[in-house]
Amino acid sequence: MGIVKISDQMHENLRVASNALSRSINAQAEHWMRVGMLAELHPDLDHREICQLLIRAEQAGGFDLATVAAALATASGHSGRRVQ
Repeated sequence: MGIVKISDQMHENLRVASNALSRSINAQAEHWMRVGMLAELHPDLDHREICQLLIRAEQAGGFDLATVAAALATASGHSGRRVQ
């Protein structure tokens, strides 16, 4: 675990989103980091597909890059197609 410095404006954005979505500020930040990381790693996926991927990864034992890659491969049928 470490400390991440963010701007006051981003902290306020996190506070608002975390309240609206009933998450802690840390949980909201982690959610946004997961979604952002997956968006960068898989630019062909849209937000809905990324959320489906996160759910599949959680069902497979939790979020780590190996689990996410396995969930993506399973969802795409190993054909490189998009998550359905």
